[in-house]
Amino acid sequence: MIEPVFVLGIDPGLTRCGYCVLQVSAQHSHAVALGVLRTDTKSPVPARLAELLADIRQLLNEFSPAAVAIERVLFQTNVSTAISVAQAAGIVMAEAAGRGIDVVEYSPNQVKDAVAGYGGADKEQVQQMVQVLLKLDQPPRPADAADAAAIALTHVAFSAGLQQSLRAGAAR
Repeated sequence: MIEPVFVLGIDPGLTRCGYCVLQVSAQHSHAVALGVLRTDTKSPVPARLAELLADIRQLLNEFSPAAVAIERVLFQTNVSTAISVAQAAGIVMAEAAGRGIDVVEYSPNQVKDAVAGYGGADKEQVQQMVQVLLKLDQPPRPADAADAAAIALTHVAFSAGLQQSLRAGAAR
């Protein structure tokens, strides 16, 4: 029996952190978990980070992904938003790396290009392409969940190592 291979895609954020777990085979990928982790904006930041960490640990424990793909934090005009996004990304990366899981960052343009074929695609185009690629009944909502799925799909498309292990597993 071939062991399933999972990829966890993360659209980091402290208020809303999108996630998508893809089960990947040599033929296709399908979402086994898709949604948004939320923290209460009224809680202190350390408590929110601890809550996010607990949720990420739960996902990692449940699925044991081969890789975590995360959106690279780039410049944002709102400094406080950029800081909280970077904090959330750091929590995810540190926990995954501490478990020996490969962590790969992708820029928003790389994700849009891989999923929609155009680095300038808007959120609606990304949502529609995620729906098509994952054969979902409707576009994933909110956009954070769709973005996480797009990030996971980008890793599946770009990762030569993942593709090699899938081919090797299928050959057994």
